[in-house]
Amino acid sequence: MSFSGVLGLFAGRPHHPVGPDGRMALSDHLRELRARILKIAAVFLVALVVSLFFFDPIFQLVLTPYREAQTGLPDVDTQATIAGAGGPLLLYLKLCSLVSVIATSPFWLYQVWAFILPGLHDKEKRWTRVFAAIAGPLFLAGVVLGYYTLPKGLELLIGLTPGDLTNLVEFGDYLSFLIRTLLVFGIAFEIPVFVILLNLAGVLRGAALGRYRPWIVIGSFVFAAVATPSTDPFTMLFLAIPMVLLFFISEVIARMLDRRRAQADPAAGLADDEMSPL
Repeated sequence: MSFSGVLGLFAGRPHHPVGPDGRMALSDHLRELRARILKIAAVFLVALVVSLFFFDPIFQLVLTPYREAQTGLPDVDTQATIAGAGGPLLLYLKLCSLVSVIATSPFWLYQVWAFILPGLHDKEKRWTRVFAAIAGPLFLAGVVLGYYTLPKGLELLIGLTPGDLTNLVEFGDYLSFLIRTLLVFGIAFEIPVFVILLNLAGVLRGAALGRYRPWIVIGSFVFAAVATPSTDPFTMLFLAIPMVLLFFISEVIARMLDRRRAQADPAAGLADDEMSPL
C-alpha cells in the first residue's frame, strides 16, 4: 500500500463507496474489512504503548479488588504471588492490553458499526449512528460495574480457604479472572444494542420480543450464572438485573420502530403469509 493510501486509510473518508444500487462487491467488502481492522490495530497499539507509561497506577487499580477482599477476610491467610522468570513481562503485556481494549472500545465498536452501515437504508443509518454512539459508553458502564462487583466475588471464593492453609493467589490467574469478569459485563451490556440492530434490519420484531419475554428474562439469569467467573449470587444478580432492564428498554424501542415503519408502510410488519389491509 502506498503512503497516500495509508494516509487515506486514516483520514476517515469512505474507503470503498457503495454503488448507486446500494450494493457493494465482495472484493470491496473485504477491502473495507481490512481497512477497519488496520485502523483498530493501529489505535490499539498506540493505546498499548501509552498504557505502558502508566503501568504502576494501572497495577494498583487492578490489585485494589483483591486488597479489598483481603481486608474483608482477616482470618484467612492469603497472598498475591507471581511465578516464573517471564511472569513480570507477561503481566505488563496482559495488563496493558486489557487497558487498551477497554480504553479504545468506543473506537473499535464504532468501526464494527461503520462496517455494517453501508448495508442499511438511510433512515436506519440515522438510528444506527445513535446506537453506535451509545455502544461505547454501554461497554464501559458494564466494565465499571464488573469491576465494583469483583471484591465481593473474590471475598466469597477466597473465604472458602480452610483455616490451616495459606491461599497463594497467582497474579496471572487473578488477572485472567478479572479480565473474564470485565469483558463478560461489558459484552453483556452490548446485547440490547444488537437487538435493536436486528430490529432495524427487519430480522427481529418488537412483538416477538414481547412473546418470548419470560424466556429471555430466565435466559438472562442463566447466562449471568454461567458467564460470570465467580460462583457467588451477588455477581450474577449485578449482571442479570441490568441485562433485564436493558432488554426491556430495547423492547420498547423496537416496538416504537415497528410502529413507525407500520405507519410509513402498512405492509412492512406483515408476515409472508399474512394478508395486507390493502
